[in-house]
Amino acid sequence: MPTEPTASTEPTASTEPIAPAVRGFFPPRTATGRASLIPSPPWYYSGDLLTVEYRTDPARVRELLPGPLVPADEDPGAVALIWADWQSCGAGREELLDPVRSQYKECFAVVRCGYRGRTYSRCVYIWVDKDFAVARGIHQGYPKKLGSIHLTRPHPYGPAPRIEPGAVFGATLAAGDRRLAQVVATLRGPSATGGFVNGHPMAHHRVLPSVDGTGLALDELVESGAASFEAGPAWAADAELDLFESPTEELAALAVAEPIGAYYRQVGVCWNGGTVLEQSAGA
Repeated sequence: MPTEPTASTEPTASTEPIAPAVRGFFPPRTATGRASLIPSPPWYYSGDLLTVEYRTDPARVRELLPGPLVPADEDPGAVALIWADWQSCGAGREELLDPVRSQYKECFAVVRCGYRGRTYSRCVYIWVDKDFAVARGIHQGYPKKLGSIHLTRPHPYGPAPRIEPGAVFGATLAAGDRRLAQVVATLRGPSATGGFVNGHPMAHHRVLPSVDGTGLALDELVESGAASFEAGPAWAADAELDLFESPTEELAALAVAEPIGAYYRQVGVCWNGGTVLEQSAGA
């Protein structure tokens, strides 16, 4: 009499495809990770900074602060517009020997704000000229856009300015084929400070809309700042700053009501992550 077949206890090969392992801190992620646009932190920066501080209508600053941030208790209309010429790299520092991956320029507007009784700095506008700098901004919460940024470089020989009294530096910012800002700054002498508006930890929002259009997939208020910082002497300067209207940018709304000061400084900075202050329950 025939018997019923019994189920085999031998393991069978899976027909499911094995997903390949991909690597990389930021897209594109590949089997090797070599094509990733940026490496994982820490990130290192060496740069020349030209900072122009002024006061604008505090209402223009207030309208750029999403909750739970509030205007700073002191000098709520203070703004810093900063030009920076950077060399940057990851922990391996190989970008320094491949300068197209390390050198970039940026111009950014910083205001001050309050959160739970503490004063923070916040970048409200920023333009950079390299894609890897945009990617770092997405991770850090900086609202980076592509632009055209130029800043006079000092040099000890020839016609370039030395870092000394009377040296004159120019800087420009353009985006979307339109000039947004320009400055001419003349160094006066050493300064005890490089400015105060950008002198606090940063309070930024990391935001990513949901792909199905129902809200935000990521909504974080984060705090970050320099893991380490070193700098050369700060120089005070006299500056003439002009802002220009654009159909696609709003920097000119932070109009100059009263100059505060201008500064030039060479710095070295390391950034190595931040802290989540608040996270939306819906994200």
